[in-house]
Amino acid sequence: MAKFRIQSHGRLQEWVAEEKGYFKAEGLDYEFLVAPIVTWSAGAARVESRPGDIQRGAFESFEDGRGCNLSAACHWTVNMAASAGHGKMWGRAYSVSPSGIFAAPDSPIQKPDDLAGVPVTVGYHSGSHYSTLQGLEQFLRREEIKLHFGGLLLDRLALLVDRQVPAASLFGAPFYVAEQLGFRKIVDTTFMIGHLVTEQADLDQVERYFAALRRAQHDIDLEPEAFKHYFLRELPERYHALVDVRQFGPGERIVFEPYPQPVFERTRRWIESWNLFPPEQKGDGGYAASVV
Repeated sequence: MAKFRIQSHGRLQEWVAEEKGYFKAEGLDYEFLVAPIVTWSAGAARVESRPGDIQRGAFESFEDGRGCNLSAACHWTVNMAASAGHGKMWGRAYSVSPSGIFAAPDSPIQKPDDLAGVPVTVGYHSGSHYSTLQGLEQFLRREEIKLHFGGLLLDRLALLVDRQVPAASLFGAPFYVAEQLGFRKIVDTTFMIGHLVTEQADLDQVERYFAALRRAQHDIDLEPEAFKHYFLRELPERYHALVDVRQFGPGERIVFEPYPQPVFERTRRWIESWNLFPPEQKGDGGYAASVV
């Protein structure tokens, strides 16, 4: 049987399970990868100008294949990827991540209404894309909501910190970086994250993987302070001297509960209401066909 390929996902749980030996304790024959899911080169350097729309994101990375047996992304994208046959959604756990739309401390943007007509920088077909729409439609008419597709997570952080965009959606370690650097959270957009299992994955190995993550989650819940240093592995060095990770929150939390059919179907209806995917990317797989 091939090794189970595990990627870090910009969160603490995989790092803790690796450090504590939980993957091995569960009998998982695995390979641990650190993959550039959250950054390209722009995330590590100062940004001098705002890029045009980058219309590639989490969904497109699933289309291309991420090179691992199981991967995480926002539940909207995992829902659509599973329906389109790019793997199956793991239906026995999901995550919840703190996230938000941030503006600079000296920005005239003070409240959600001030974002009417202002492009918010998000990642295309990624959690920030959908969560920004979902968060802002509570305050603005849909036609007032404007987006700029600024690349992956650390790219958006760099654009915001270097004052190249008026507002950006962040989660994970970049969320806490923005908070510590004094950026103002305009809207809380906390969102759900799902897991996509490839067709090549052995489900017994997947069960062992989540058993290890359950143990890691218990450790994080009990003593998050012991593990926050791992956030430095998810951040470019330019931020290391600017922030104190001891002041970060714990970030994403895995919930070991089912992702039920009504949520799956409601999510699909909401995506359809915004017409977020072209016909060639849409799938028609229902819950039974798309979810393990």
